[in-house]
Amino acid sequence: MKVISLFFLLSISASAICQQSDTLIYAQGTIVNGLTKEPIVARISYQSLPYGSKVGFLSGSSFLFPLFDNEKYSVTIEAAGFAPSKYLLDPAEANSERRVIQNIELNLPSAAVHNAETTHTVGKVMRLEDLNFDAGKVKISASSFEELDEVALMLKNNPKMVIQLEGHTDTRGNANANLTLSQERVDAVKAYLVTKGSNKRKIKTKAFGGTQPVSLEDTEAAHALNRRVEIRILEN
Repeated sequence: MKVISLFFLLSISASAICQQSDTLIYAQGTIVNGLTKEPIVARISYQSLPYGSKVGFLSGSSFLFPLFDNEKYSVTIEAAGFAPSKYLLDPAEANSERRVIQNIELNLPSAAVHNAETTHTVGKVMRLEDLNFDAGKVKISASSFEELDEVALMLKNNPKMVIQLEGHTDTRGNANANLTLSQERVDAVKAYLVTKGSNKRKIKTKAFGGTQPVSLEDTEAAHALNRRVEIRILEN
């Protein structure tokens, strides 16, 4: 009789667990580069709201986790070289398959002027958003000076910092000419920073030409994105 009773209780417990699992709502999504749409491996952290009594951490280019007790959750996505993103997940927005779908696009950090005091981690890459050259030229336009002055200030405030200026062109034209142009442009940026008091030994340069495009689309907007100078922090 006791065996039958035990079996009955176990059956009820198993049934309750299955029922709970069947009614759970899950958060689900993918993480991609906002420009290229390619998957990005990121650190995913989440917590229930409003008190954060339930927390979790994941790593990958996608996520799937339960929203217990039908609580709202906050999820934060972080990946090297990209601006972090934060989202609110509401179980009330679940679809018919009990999924709250939140696909996430990560984008490049904002201009170095906005990041100069917060992104000092070795390996961090910052795009100079306001750096402009005339087409096919190496002369820096005056509209770029304010942002470059912020870079010079960052170096001054961090005397141990060593950076690498990395030059990129779009994918059109002669590959060798593009490589030369990207080198001349980072050399011009370095020369400007030196005139502002930066130590030239703390500034390395590297040219990539059109070998590392951000976007492969054949549009003017995509070509403009590919033409860039980035700062990589080597030491600090």
